[in-house]
Amino acid sequence: MTNWHMLTLVGEDRPGIVAGLTSALFDADCNLGEASMMRLGGNFTMMLMVTCGKSREEIEAIVQPVAEKLQCRVHVDAIEAHLHQHIEPDVRVVVHGADQAGIVAQVTGMLAEAGFNIVDLETDVGGTEEEPAYLLLIEGHASNGIEALEQAFANLDLGQLKVSITPINTLVG
Repeated sequence: MTNWHMLTLVGEDRPGIVAGLTSALFDADCNLGEASMMRLGGNFTMMLMVTCGKSREEIEAIVQPVAEKLQCRVHVDAIEAHLHQHIEPDVRVVVHGADQAGIVAQVTGMLAEAGFNIVDLETDVGGTEEEPAYLLLIEGHASNGIEALEQAFANLDLGQLKVSITPINTLVG
């Protein structure tokens, strides 16, 4: 049985974070599975699936010196990998308009009730400090169909926010 761990790292964005962390893992005979990395508001975050014959504590000891040097925080958890079991998104939901508290909570709560499984979610804040604009992009799988999502949004009061629901046609094969 292969031991898998989820390594998360957060810190101020700077060159060398990915190279330093992945080099330390490679040098320790660790392999990576799936990974997600992104920059948010001047900060950098990554999630890496890591496998090797080492415990959670040993993996933390391998990456901690690199994380400290880069002034990042790191955390490691044992996980079940579930590789090759991807959910293909079939719907894209875009919500945009004047920024207001509760957009993500309201929209994702309604989507969950409508049977929507979120695969990817991104937000962005634009506009100006005086007139902030918010953009919420979500891709996922609508187990109850697009009609269920459209009906749920019809019953949700989002003020002046605009919502677009679009099917994603994924060519598999």
